[in-house]
Amino acid sequence: MYKALHLSPMIPSYNMKETAAFFIDLLGFGKIMYNDGYIILQKDNLTIHILNAGDIGEMEFYLEVNDVDGLWESVKDKLAGLKVREPFDREYGMREIHIIVPHTKTLLFIGQAIA
Repeated sequence: MYKALHLSPMIPSYNMKETAAFFIDLLGFGKIMYNDGYIILQKDNLTIHILNAGDIGEMEFYLEVNDVDGLWESVKDKLAGLKVREPFDREYGMREIHIIVPHTKTLLFIGQAIA
Protein backbone atom coordinates (compact mmCIF):
# COMPACT_ATOMS: atom_id res chain seq x y z
CA MET A 1 0.00 0.00 0.00
CA TYR A 2 1.23 3.52 -0.75
CA LYS A 3 1.90 6.23 1.86
CA ALA A 4 0.14 9.57 1.37
CA LEU A 5 2.67 12.37 1.82
CA HIS A 6 0.38 15.41 1.90
CA LEU A 7 -2.83 16.73 0.44
CA SER A 8 -2.75 19.82 -1.79
CA PRO A 9 -6.01 21.73 -2.13
CA MET A 10 -6.89 23.07 -5.56
CA ILE A 11 -8.76 26.33 -5.08
CA PRO A 12 -10.82 27.85 -7.90
CA SER A 13 -10.71 31.67 -7.82
CA TYR A 14 -12.40 34.60 -9.54
CA ASN A 15 -9.18 36.63 -9.08
CA MET A 16 -6.11 34.38 -8.88
CA LYS A 17 -3.62 37.16 -8.12
CA GLU A 18 -5.64 38.42 -5.14
CA THR A 19 -6.17 34.88 -3.85
CA ALA A 20 -2.43 34.15 -4.18
CA ALA A 21 -1.59 37.42 -2.41
CA PHE A 22 -3.72 36.26 0.54
CA PHE A 23 -1.55 33.16 1.02
CA ILE A 24 1.74 34.94 0.22
CA ASP A 25 1.24 38.13 2.26
CA LEU A 26 -0.75 36.73 5.16
CA LEU A 27 0.59 33.21 5.64
CA GLY A 28 4.09 33.39 4.12
CA PHE A 29 3.65 30.98 1.22
CA GLY A 30 6.17 31.27 -1.63
CA LYS A 31 5.66 31.05 -5.39
CA ILE A 32 6.51 27.75 -7.10
CA MET A 33 4.65 28.43 -10.35
CA TYR A 34 2.86 31.68 -11.12
CA ASN A 35 1.15 32.42 -14.43
CA ASP A 36 -2.20 33.69 -15.72
CA GLY A 37 -3.85 30.26 -15.74
CA TYR A 38 -2.37 28.42 -12.78
CA ILE A 39 -0.55 29.22 -9.53
CA ILE A 40 1.23 26.85 -7.14
CA LEU A 41 2.34 28.14 -3.74
CA GLN A 42 4.40 26.36 -1.08
CA LYS A 43 5.06 26.70 2.67
CA ASP A 44 7.33 24.12 4.28
CA ASN A 45 6.23 20.82 2.68
CA LEU A 46 2.69 22.00 1.84
CA THR A 47 1.40 23.24 -1.50
CA ILE A 48 -1.73 25.09 -2.61
CA HIS A 49 -2.86 25.18 -6.24
CA ILE A 50 -4.96 28.13 -7.44
CA LEU A 51 -6.79 27.99 -10.73
CA ASN A 52 -9.00 30.35 -12.69
CA ALA A 53 -12.68 29.52 -12.32
CA GLY A 54 -15.87 30.69 -13.97
CA ASP A 55 -18.21 29.11 -11.44
CA ILE A 56 -17.19 28.17 -7.93
CA GLY A 57 -18.84 25.78 -5.51
CA GLU A 58 -18.21 26.04 -1.80
CA MET A 59 -15.21 24.25 -0.32
CA GLU A 60 -13.12 24.29 2.82
CA PHE A 61 -9.77 23.02 3.98
CA TYR A 62 -7.77 22.74 7.15
CA LEU A 63 -4.26 24.05 7.82
CA GLU A 64 -2.84 22.66 11.06
CA VAL A 65 -0.14 24.79 12.68
CA ASN A 66 1.96 24.62 15.84
CA ASP A 67 1.10 28.12 17.22
CA VAL A 68 -2.34 29.36 16.22
CA ASP A 69 -2.30 32.26 18.70
CA GLY A 70 1.11 33.44 17.52
CA LEU A 71 -0.07 33.26 13.92
CA TRP A 72 -3.16 35.28 14.86
CA GLU A 73 -1.02 38.00 16.43
CA SER A 74 1.06 38.24 13.25
CA VAL A 75 -1.90 38.42 10.82
CA LYS A 76 -4.84 40.04 12.65
CA ASP A 77 -3.98 43.55 11.40
CA LYS A 78 -3.91 42.32 7.78
CA LEU A 79 -7.46 40.98 7.70
CA ALA A 80 -9.45 44.18 7.04
CA GLY A 81 -12.36 43.51 4.73
CA LEU A 82 -12.22 39.73 5.16
CA LYS A 83 -14.78 37.56 6.90
CA VAL A 84 -12.86 36.16 9.90
CA ARG A 85 -13.45 34.40 13.19
CA GLU A 86 -10.59 35.01 15.63
CA PRO A 87 -9.08 32.12 17.65
CA PHE A 88 -11.56 30.04 19.62
CA ASP A 89 -11.60 26.59 21.19
CA ARG A 90 -13.59 23.76 19.60
CA GLU A 91 -15.31 20.88 21.36
CA TYR A 92 -13.14 18.40 19.45
CA GLY A 93 -9.89 19.64 21.02
CA MET A 94 -8.66 22.19 18.50
CA ARG A 95 -8.11 25.96 18.76
CA GLU A 96 -9.03 27.52 15.41
CA ILE A 97 -9.16 30.64 13.25
CA HIS A 98 -11.66 30.75 10.36
CA ILE A 99 -11.08 32.95 7.29
CA ILE A 100 -12.96 33.15 3.98
CA VAL A 101 -10.27 33.12 1.25
CA PRO A 102 -10.64 36.24 -0.97
CA HIS A 103 -12.46 35.90 -4.30
CA THR A 104 -13.49 32.31 -3.58
CA LYS A 105 -16.18 30.41 -1.71
CA THR A 106 -13.47 28.72 0.38
CA LEU A 107 -13.39 28.59 4.16
CA LEU A 108 -9.87 28.24 5.55
CA PHE A 109 -9.64 26.60 8.96
CA ILE A 110 -6.32 27.19 10.75
CA GLY A 111 -5.98 25.09 13.87
CA GLN A 112 -3.78 23.71 16.61
CA ALA A 113 -4.42 20.88 19.04
CA ILE A 114 -5.22 22.17 22.52
CA ALA A 115 -2.54 20.97 24.93
